[in-house]
Formats: sequence, structure tokens, C-alpha cells
Amino acid sequence: MKRDFLEVTDLSTEELTAILDLAERPSWPRPLENKGAALLFEKPSARTRNSTEVAVIQLGGHPVTLRGEEVGIDTRETAEDLARTLSCYHAVIAARVFDHGRLQRLAAAASVPVVNLLSDGSHPCQALADVLTLRQHFDSLDGRVVAYVGDYNNVTRSLEQAAALLGMEVRVATPEGYGPGGAAADAVKDADAVYTDVWTSMGQEAEAAARRQAFADYTVDEDLMALASPDAVFLHCLPAHRGEEVTTAVLEGPQSLVWRQAENRMHAMRGLLLFLLDGAT
Repeated sequence: MKRDFLEVTDLSTEELTAILDLAERPSWPRPLENKGAALLFEKPSARTRNSTEVAVIQLGGHPVTLRGEEVGIDTRETAEDLARTLSCYHAVIAARVFDHGRLQRLAAAASVPVVNLLSDGSHPCQALADVLTLRQHFDSLDGRVVAYVGDYNNVTRSLEQAAALLGMEVRVATPEGYGPGGAAADAVKDADAVYTDVWTSMGQEAEAAARRQAFADYTVDEDLMALASPDAVFLHCLPAHRGEEVTTAVLEGPQSLVWRQAENRMHAMRGLLLFLLDGAT
């Protein structure tokens, strides 16, 4: 029976741990040998596209990247017809879409695993890299506290799900109207990790000026980091808008794990594909 990965909650704690273990293997089999992987991007991508393409290659496969206008879901053909067609050629389908419902329809019709590379509802592959990075740094994650400061978005939701499976607490601080609210200082106090993301996501560009004003008190700077645990680390899924959600001093500082976090997108994807394709042996 095929497995899809549309949400972190598609996994149990044991399965999530297994994926993280697979991600850290020093060598791996090639379950995608002489097979294709369809990578569909309705939204632009840098880290997600590169990390996924390279992970597919490392497992012996050939990534075929498609832009949204090339396939035209529900304009040229339905999501269901596209899923059935791509299943004829590929061992896995991965998609970055505007509407999470399209992913669900692709998964329902496809005969191969479907992976969520980002939707309006969640970003589960990012969460895999996030918790992998934290586990590498802290070893044990049970009882750790992550403070998320900024816009409550798809990254936040997936982070919360992954953290809960691994026994971590996530404290969220956002301006009123952009999430649960709360002061940044309260969320960060004594936290083991501080996480932020851009204030304006793709598709929200018209709101950028209003968001900069609303989020003015939610910049992660050195003063805010000083409230966290002395050995706290900083995470950011990137791209970063320096001087807005984070200062350059924090992003490039000794507490920052953002470049390891970015690299771990590739390792986490490789572990996920091994798990979904049952290629762990």
C-alpha cells in the first residue's frame, strides 16, 4: 500500500524518528534507480527544488521538474487526470501548490506516493529539516522549547505538529490578527530555540507595508535572543529579509543554525523518500 506525505501528522512518532534516522545515514540504497520523480512547482522555489532534485539523484532517480503553467491543474486538465498520467512515468510525485486541496486530489488519484513540498496549509518537509537540525544539535528533544516569533503560517503549523510528536513545546508570538498573539519576549524567555520566518509570504505582497508596521515589535535581534536559554539556537527557513524579521547579527551569529538547517532540507528529503519507497534496506 502506498504512503503519501501531505502533513506531518500522517506520521507516528516512531515513523518520524525513523525518517530522521534515515536522513542521517552515511550511505544509502538506490530505490529510484532508473526511475523518475515528478516535481511540480506552482510556486517559485530555491531550497525546496534543489534539495528535492539532489535527493532524488542521490537515490538513483531522475527528477523531472514541472512548472505550474506547463501542466495547468484544472485549466489544461484535472488534478486527477494529471496524477494518473504522472503515475505512469514516475515512482513518486511531489508538488508545491497554492491550494492544499489540489494535493489531496493528486494523492487520491495517484498510484505512487505524493509528497507535499508546500501548500497554503502546511510545509511538512521544512518541519522534517527543522527537527533534524535540532536533534543534531541537542541530541535529545524531549522537553525542549521552541519559540516561534512572527507570522503564524504554514511553516508554524507543521513545526508545531513535528514538535508535538517529539515531545517538544512550541510557544508562538504574533501580532494580534496574525495568529494567536502574545509578546515576543514572553515566548522567547528561556527557550532552547528561536524560530522566525518572513513577515510577508508569497501571494501577500500587497500587504507588505501593512505587515511591516504590524510586525515592527517582532524582529529577532540580539536583545531578544539574550532572553532565551544561554545555549539557545536560532532557526529560519529562508529566504530571510534582513532587518525585518531578523537582524544580520543574529542570522550570521554564533547561535544561528540556518545554513545547517538549509542543508538538512536535502538530507531530510532523502530520508523521507527512503521511508515512502521502502528503500531503507
